[in-house]
Amino acid sequence: MEKTRVAVLVSGGGTNLQAIIDKVADGSLPQVELVKVIASKESAYALERAAKAGIETAVAKEQPQVLEELEGSGAEIIVLAGYMKVLSPEIIKKYRNRIINIHPSLIPKYCGKGFYGIRVHNAVIAAGEKESGATVHYVDEGVDTGEIILQEKVPVLEGDTPEDLAARVLKTEHVILAEGLKIAIQNLEKEGIE
Repeated sequence: MEKTRVAVLVSGGGTNLQAIIDKVADGSLPQVELVKVIASKESAYALERAAKAGIETAVAKEQPQVLEELEGSGAEIIVLAGYMKVLSPEIIKKYRNRIINIHPSLIPKYCGKGFYGIRVHNAVIAAGEKESGATVHYVDEGVDTGEIILQEKVPVLEGDTPEDLAARVLKTEHVILAEGLKIAIQNLEKEGIE
């Protein structure tokens, strides 16, 4: 099977990155070759996770540097796994329909500017929602506005704190990010055939 070269952009702990690393290791993502993990800051623990898995890493704080690293890695698909920066139009244009992101809500709810991390879960609970979830979507020039690849619902339970909800949503993120990546690869292959 021909593998698809995947680069992952991170800013923090990298649990979603770890979920992908584990699924590549256990054979659930046989079509994926993780070629590079690029962090927006040196302190991202995700860099240690990547190094342990033998994946090449880089720290790129500026967008031109990110583009350089991506081009150098030969990545065909880019996964944003807790990447806390907005990609430059140059990167989006070059990798259109080949960049996917995971967001901790059911887009179009609780997304866009200012909705990230615990803020999302605070807003969901404050609004009295009965369900939340996670969304894998393509990245375009907007913030969380790209085409949705897949979503998974997660119940909001009575008495949930934002942290409780965050932990439940994160488990779902770990599952659907890999599924979303599979779909993105299939779509890329279809493009190649046409």
